[in-house]
Amino acid sequence: MSDLILEFEKPIVELEKKIEELREHSASSTVDLSPEIEKLEEKLKKLIIKTYSNLSRWQRVQLARHPNRPYTLDYVRRICTDFIEIHGDRHFADDKAIITGFTAIGTEKIVLIGHQKGRNTKENLYRNFGMPHPEGYRKALRAMKLAEKFHRPVITFIDTQGAYPGIGAEERGQAEAIARNLFEMARLRTPIINLVIGEGASGGALGIGVGDRILLLENTWYSVISPEGCASILYRDAGKAPLAAEAMKVTARDLEQLGIADEIIPEPPGGAHRNPDQTAQAIQEVLLRHLLELKQIPIDELLAMRNAKFARMGAWTEE
Repeated sequence: MSDLILEFEKPIVELEKKIEELREHSASSTVDLSPEIEKLEEKLKKLIIKTYSNLSRWQRVQLARHPNRPYTLDYVRRICTDFIEIHGDRHFADDKAIITGFTAIGTEKIVLIGHQKGRNTKENLYRNFGMPHPEGYRKALRAMKLAEKFHRPVITFIDTQGAYPGIGAEERGQAEAIARNLFEMARLRTPIINLVIGEGASGGALGIGVGDRILLLENTWYSVISPEGCASILYRDAGKAPLAAEAMKVTARDLEQLGIADEIIPEPPGGAHRNPDQTAQAIQEVLLRHLLELKQIPIDELLAMRNAKFARMGAWTEE
């Protein structure tokens, strides 16, 4: 696990270290330091609440990218049973940046699709930093078609910096693969739930991001471009990413206010990386609730609602 400490987390980490030192000293001596420890723990709770309830948009982007944040496979291990992975697109290769498979959450049998990043250099090279090639999107579509055939809902976990922009990916039809997925997901005859668990950047995210419900964890972001990319274009300076993030309104709360997000899943105090088990439990409860709701809707009605949902996002007025 990474030892990265974000700037706004430093006071919290310092206080945690002080509490741990007092615990160790108390355990190795006859001096009872429990009253002091309790006071500091109470102070820590208040500091965490104060810090994470007043985060800027850029700070939430940083949290979404935290290297200790749970990825798709971390949640699979916590909330899924009998995960059977599907490999390959039957055309070119098996893209490790996207995982797909048959599984179950509770008693609900589903097909799960998600971006997957790595924890270290070796894993990130293997997973291509969570940036899919065209074969990744075609593998995802293959899994969706199987879900439709066997009448299983689709759940997608979104967490990517974007689709891979390399020459080989472009030569193999990156844009067409993403566009094909948008087209097919819009008419896929089975319920679809999209969940942003980290970063949701550009078409790389949208390639598995069309569905009946769009859910976001509290400290995530979802946008057509990263704040750095936007800053490079508009301000000619990627260092102005914090300013771009504010202007773009990329956070979960922003998307809820814009009518894009259907629900925001609260994270434990300090973010998902501080308590992955609690985060996974919250995700499971919300997913099961939405699955139950969607399964009650006739499929033709569901498709009409899905298309109307995305049509509303493109609405505009002229002053």
